[in-house]
Amino acid sequence: MVYALGRAGTRVLEKPGQPRPRYDNRNVKQLYLQHTLVVADALIAFVRACRPAERPRLLMEDQLATSPTSRLAFQWSVTVRQARETKRVGVVPDRVFALEHRKTGERVIFFLEADRATMPLTRRTLSQSSLQRKLLAYEATWSQGLHQQRFSCSRFRVLLVTSSVDRAKHLTELCATLVRGRGLFLVTDADTLAAALREDSANDVFDLPWLCADGGTERLSDLWTSSLGQKPAA
Repeated sequence: MVYALGRAGTRVLEKPGQPRPRYDNRNVKQLYLQHTLVVADALIAFVRACRPAERPRLLMEDQLATSPTSRLAFQWSVTVRQARETKRVGVVPDRVFALEHRKTGERVIFFLEADRATMPLTRRTLSQSSLQRKLLAYEATWSQGLHQQRFSCSRFRVLLVTSSVDRAKHLTELCATLVRGRGLFLVTDADTLAAALREDSANDVFDLPWLCADGGTERLSDLWTSSLGQKPAA
């Protein structure tokens, strides 16, 4: 079942002195719904996986932004370069969250991107949107240290949840073409992620073998317990 907020729910969430949030569920398209559900599945997976005391603490966007009501903290622009072309592009992750070590307080920021295979992998020019341009923008974010300026955090990873196993393979191959930021990205498909959410599943999202640009896999459980961080390059 999928539940959507109605007018009565909107009034309940309304806060004095702030604009009333606008929700229109009458014209929701199937593609938008699928995209939203993939994002929701990923967040639910982390909420459930972080419940045990030995797991890291999950911090959502309202706990990371300097102003809980501002979405601007999770939108920024970077200059990307490819061959002889330079372009200023915006970065708007589908969701942002962090995992925080319960004892040391050390954090890793995660940018979640849900891909429904509607965007081309590559384009001839940076003026047109593509997954390659999106990857370059995250690579530039890391190279320019924007994550440190915005979130006071030295480490981040990008989780890419795509539509199929084949698409995931193509996406990891695309990540491998990056010059410096190949290690920022972890890729899986929506069905594999959904399998980790089943009640009868022995594993959760921390045990999921995320695909890497080097052709191997990483598990967030190993990443967290060993280095609490990222493999940013090479």
